[in-house]
Amino acid sequence: MPALALLSAVFVVGFDQVISWRYGASGIIGLLLLTIGIKAKNPAVSSIGAVVLALLVAGPAL
Repeated sequence: MPALALLSAVFVVGFDQVISWRYGASGIIGLLLLTIGIKAKNPAVSSIGAVVLALLVAGPAL
């Protein structure tokens, strides 16, 4: 079980670093809002985070 928790933590930190490197501070804010919304079971906050991330990803295409 500790190995699974360690692997999960490494994946989350790695994903956070990729988002930070690729999308900057707005990517971190979007990911933070999405995570907080999911953990708090608040659909409004998680939706705002998802929209921020979607706009960052689709920004160059618009």
